[in-house]
Amino acid sequence: MTGDVRHNAAQSRYELEVPGGLVFSAYRRQGDKLLIVHTETPPALQGQGLAGKVVRAMIEDVRAQGLKIVPLCSYIVDYVARHPEVRDIVAE
Repeated sequence: MTGDVRHNAAQSRYELEVPGGLVFSAYRRQGDKLLIVHTETPPALQGQGLAGKVVRAMIEDVRAQGLKIVPLCSYIVDYVARHPEVRDIVAE
C-alpha cells in the first residue's frame, strides 16, 4: 500500500505518496538545522502509521547528513517525546 519516502528539496519536505493522498513533513533549512514546521496526513489515511514512516525516513536522512532538527510542529514534538533514540539529532 505504501511507496517510498522521498526528499522533495524543491518544496522543502519529505513526502510519501499513497493511494488516497500525500503524507508529508515540511521544513525550513537554517544552516545545519531543519526546522520541522508541519506534518500532514490526509484525514482518511490517519492512524495507519504513514506520518511515522515519513518522519523515520527524514530522521535517517538528517542523521546521515550530520544535521539537526528543531521540532516546531506538534506531531514532531510528540514523536521526539515518544522516541528518545532520536533526541541526539534534536538541536539544543
